[in-house]
Amino acid sequence: MLAAEIWHWWIGVALTGVAVLASLSLIAGYMKMVTSQRHPGGKRRRQNDL
Repeated sequence: MLAAEIWHWWIGVALTGVAVLASLSLIAGYMKMVTSQRHPGGKRRRQNDL
């Protein structure tokens, strides 16, 4: 039974880490998408200038 408690704790730590990383990546992806639409660069900027 002691091993089960230890494994539950480590699984909780791992899942918390995965959830934090997933949340940060979603926020970063959203910010990248929003700022790229507001400040287009590269090919988009050249097409808009024409």
